[in-house]
Amino acid sequence: MSLSISLHNLSKIFHRGKEAFKAVDNVNLHVKSGELVTLLGPSGCGKTTILRMIAGFERPTEGRVLIGEEDITEMAANKRKIGFVFQNYALFPHMNIFDNVAYGLKIRGVSQEERKKLVAQVLHMVGLEEVGNRFPNQLSGGEQQRVALARVFVTNPKVLLMDEPLSNLDAKLRIYMRAEIRQLQKKLGITCIYVTHDQKEALSIADRIVVLNKGKVEQVATPFELYANPATLFVADFIGQANIFKGQVKAFRDKEMDVFIYGHVMAIRNNEKKHFKEGEEVALVVRPESVRLGPPEGSILKGRVLSRVFVGDKMEYAIEIEPGNLVHAFEPYSRNIPIFSEGDSVGLRINPLDVMTLPV
Repeated sequence: MSLSISLHNLSKIFHRGKEAFKAVDNVNLHVKSGELVTLLGPSGCGKTTILRMIAGFERPTEGRVLIGEEDITEMAANKRKIGFVFQNYALFPHMNIFDNVAYGLKIRGVSQEERKKLVAQVLHMVGLEEVGNRFPNQLSGGEQQRVALARVFVTNPKVLLMDEPLSNLDAKLRIYMRAEIRQLQKKLGITCIYVTHDQKEALSIADRIVVLNKGKVEQVATPFELYANPATLFVADFIGQANIFKGQVKAFRDKEMDVFIYGHVMAIRNNEKKHFKEGEEVALVVRPESVRLGPPEGSILKGRVLSRVFVGDKMEYAIEIEPGNLVHAFEPYSRNIPIFSEGDSVGLRINPLDVMTLPV
């Protein structure tokens, strides 16, 4: 039976000479039983440090770590019964695949007969039942990753921690392996915390995402909620791509408000979760796929095409609306869409329902 993971006021301070650096700053998080939660953020935001504190490789400066109802904050790493999948797989090069997978069982004193049975089961589960006698250097990157997973699953851990497990794989194999990992995690019902800096990976694999910035939690939400309703400008800019316009609130009308941007007033939906005032500076967030291009006549926002890139399923445009001020627009490709060239004057059309408003 899988267990929950709870972090209470978790902090970690590292000392470099006389200087103190707070890598993790008062993090609170509850991961439900059977849930896969991704820690996402730029390099140095504290996500790997949080994972290492849960595993017992780092000791928290403050706060507590619970697995289920048990406080494991002071427990030794080898007593926590946590599965950890490392970035570099950490396979033993001198051992064949069977012995690599069986290693954890062997040091726990599991009999040879039972080890054979359990290893055979888990290798079958990850689709590697034919490679038991091979060595790690005889396998592809994807196969080595599955061996690393098998070695963890065979010990029946309480929870699973994964630290950027796909970063060493090529793009196509990453997509395949994240689907494999998600399928296995659901099949086993194991609680998992998965660290990555890849936004698409986090969006595609997680039940919920924790966005971290400078050791603090910016937002915890489902992938859809994070993308559609970011809580802060950092989240809006970090998750996917975003055009951010600075403007000033002019007036309120029913469920709409007027915002003054680039010499014009734009009517947009009022964010009921945010309480803005007339005259307040706000940021309007618009995803590139919500920007439609057309003739400049009749458009509030106008600009000039600086670049156009075709990426197969869409055209990606960069539009200069003022010197040094760019707007990105993604137009889904079909044979009947107008295609603009570099230097063309265009109008930008934005549905007010697609505009998100956030404090500056």
